[in-house]
Amino acid sequence: MTQTIDRTVLFADLRGSTSMYETLGNSDASAVVTRSVALLARIVQLHQGHVVKTLGDGLMAMFVAPASAVAAADEMHESLERVGAPGDGALTLRARMVPLKLQVGLARGEVVEIAGDVFGDAVNVAARLLDHAGDNETLVTALVLDGLDPVERARFRSLDRMQLRGRVEPVHVHLLEAAPRLGDTAATAFGDIVPVASEPEAIRLDWMDQHRVYAGPSLPVVLGRSPQATYIIDDTRVSRSHARIDWHGGTFQITDLSYNGTYVRFDNDPEVISLRRGSCTLHGSGTIGLGSQPTDALSPSVRFEVLKFADTQPHNGSP
Repeated sequence: MTQTIDRTVLFADLRGSTSMYETLGNSDASAVVTRSVALLARIVQLHQGHVVKTLGDGLMAMFVAPASAVAAADEMHESLERVGAPGDGALTLRARMVPLKLQVGLARGEVVEIAGDVFGDAVNVAARLLDHAGDNETLVTALVLDGLDPVERARFRSLDRMQLRGRVEPVHVHLLEAAPRLGDTAATAFGDIVPVASEPEAIRLDWMDQHRVYAGPSLPVVLGRSPQATYIIDDTRVSRSHARIDWHGGTFQITDLSYNGTYVRFDNDPEVISLRRGSCTLHGSGTIGLGSQPTDALSPSVRFEVLKFADTQPHNGSP
């Protein structure tokens, strides 16, 4: 039977499963992934959702109410922290030592249900949101937000409009704010806490002949190899959507979205900060290495400089 219905679509993806198989071997890695995906499926059902299909190291589900989908995403993040905890005897000690990371994307709209599968723009958007999500992040569209009450909406932060792979029109994306989780890289973990700016700031990015200044409506900036990236770095070591820079709490933050890692080195500081699906605050000036450390002269490295708004006028992504 074919029917068209309005639903909130959820995609959940466990990150790093490939490296997990390399580290743990097939048996232990399969146990971690199977146990985790089964847990995600139970959470969907507990929140009145329906699992459409499992996807190896993740799943696709749909919900009638957007609030139920958001609640399920919340519980997924919290519950995965307990998989492999010291008291979890279902996994070997070696398997429990591998941290689990999760990305969730939510989109709402009309979908077509055919023979147990689901198709439509909301399905495509929810899946593509995972390209822009960092570890333990939930990204949602504006239509999902519209279905929440004011208290729930207050938990989300706008990332503005993003260009998603395979889609012509950009999509307004929001990030679900949550307390820092075990294993996340704290934004203030490196160096001194940067004070909140008294006025808006901009950030300058330079790579080869690309010189851009971003602020306000031109944020967030997605650095990557994809034609849909905001700032395109054409190098095979760079992922399609490699890293995201956004403005939050009076500071610029960079979040790694890649498999090869993002590295940050501040000027006058020899330490190189390695971001593996983590985030850190950008301040002053320095170099961002994409896929390899910026100390490598041949690496695709982007120079950055945080600017006072009075010093320059942003070009909204153009030279």
